[in-house]
Amino acid sequence: MGHKRGKIVTLVDVAAKVGVSRMTVSKVMRDVGNISEETRLRVKRAADELGYLPNSLAGSLSSRKSRMVGVIIPSMSDIVFSEVLSGVTAVLRPRGFHTFIGESHFDPDVEAGLIREMLSLQPAGLLLNGGTARSRDAQRLLEKRNCPAIQLWDCDNTDLDFSVGPSHAEAGHLVAMHFLARGLRRIAYVGAELEKDLCARSRYVALRLSLAAAGVELVEVTSETTPRQAATGRTLTQQLMRADPDTQAIHYLNDAMALGGLSYLHEAGIAVPGQISVVGFNGTSIPNTVRTRLTTIDMQRTAIGEMAAHALLTMLANANTERSWRATLHLVQGNTTTAV
Repeated sequence: MGHKRGKIVTLVDVAAKVGVSRMTVSKVMRDVGNISEETRLRVKRAADELGYLPNSLAGSLSSRKSRMVGVIIPSMSDIVFSEVLSGVTAVLRPRGFHTFIGESHFDPDVEAGLIREMLSLQPAGLLLNGGTARSRDAQRLLEKRNCPAIQLWDCDNTDLDFSVGPSHAEAGHLVAMHFLARGLRRIAYVGAELEKDLCARSRYVALRLSLAAAGVELVEVTSETTPRQAATGRTLTQQLMRADPDTQAIHYLNDAMALGGLSYLHEAGIAVPGQISVVGFNGTSIPNTVRTRLTTIDMQRTAIGEMAAHALLTMLANANTERSWRATLHLVQGNTTTAV
């Protein structure tokens, strides 16, 4: 038997049960007004008994002081963005704000639709991932917004009110210098969805340009049709080694793809780092290390979310703030590259 829906309980229902006015109930629910403690307790007890739920959206629209913050990320399943979200909520929730989260999957049209929907709810602010190519529709919507907007995951892009994250160009340069310092010259990049993920593409371009400045040409093996996961890293590494068995080093788009590539190299009997060196990105493999310690670029992922939330609160208080915050990058030496 299906669940039978009851009627929506209103302020009028609560007022009738207690024997007070609708306005009195409204004031109690909003914790305003000069209402006696005895009346407040009776109203709240009646609201609980009847199952009354305040319409927080209606309240925010009437007061223009929304407590909702819209957050758009590529994917909830990506641990990077789940940690960023953890930082956001850790700061906003104690201040009485809640988040409305949308997944764009790096699709500009999906992102534009989410921006439109969130702005229609008159949020206190928007937090948007910086790695997506923004559509014209999204740009127009953001130009007409009446709330602060913050760019997550990319400190180099300052199109919005505040940008917070790592410099992806710096990350690509760090990896190039790491390989070159070890005398490696036959270097490859393995990635996926670079046309969608602009931050990853920025890292790749910086890697290629930094190597080119040293007279080294980068070999690229990428896919636009497969996800940025371990299975893709494994498949593309197999393709790379069959086409270019003299490869000395590989930089992967992320740690997940690097771990997939390492699984293939191990099964193929290719020694790491003896024959080939491997570097990932984002540091998500570090907490799960057992024997293989992947050399990777790590950063303060939770702090990125915290700083974005603090910047939003500062702007809502009409206080001055910087335009960006740059997350510090750490190249964590594992045992997939040699020490110098």
